[in-house]
Amino acid sequence: MSRPIHILGIAGSLRRASYNRAALRAATELAPEGVSVGIFELDGIPAFNQDEEQNPPDKVVELKKRVREADAILFVTPEYNYSVPGVLKNAIDWASRPYGDSAWNGKAAAIMGASVGAIGTARAQYHLRQMMVFLNMFPVNQPEVMIGNAADRFDANGNLTHDATKEFIRQLLQNLVDWTRKIS
Repeated sequence: MSRPIHILGIAGSLRRASYNRAALRAATELAPEGVSVGIFELDGIPAFNQDEEQNPPDKVVELKKRVREADAILFVTPEYNYSVPGVLKNAIDWASRPYGDSAWNGKAAAIMGASVGAIGTARAQYHLRQMMVFLNMFPVNQPEVMIGNAADRFDANGNLTHDATKEFIRQLLQNLVDWTRKIS
């Protein structure tokens, strides 16, 4: 039997009723057997300030610790102005600093996102992939989970109700697990 895999999930939204946070919660329930998906909440991380990178705030220390402990990372991002939200970019910057001490280095990763629009965070996901080049992260390529028309995919309580989307998330997580084992 293979060792258990721990995935750290990070949603790029602070809004309590966010479809992306709901999608991340769904991923915790859809993970393959022997795989855990933990969640790190981004609320409370201050704006990145290079003057503070040698003495980061406690929330940043916790983020870097959780990233390092994880076998892989699952980013669930909304799309703001054709890119990732500032809160997610801010967290990525903090955990990559100071230069030479990036917690992201060498991590397997997967990306998904939800939007009320038709293209379901495609542009934000591609920008995140670009960031991963510099971060030396290794994202899974398929399937691309871009949950468009999210209002039709979740119920009023934030539960994912769309079976095809559930299957895409299951496959993404399985591919992430397989990829993580392959590159470890």
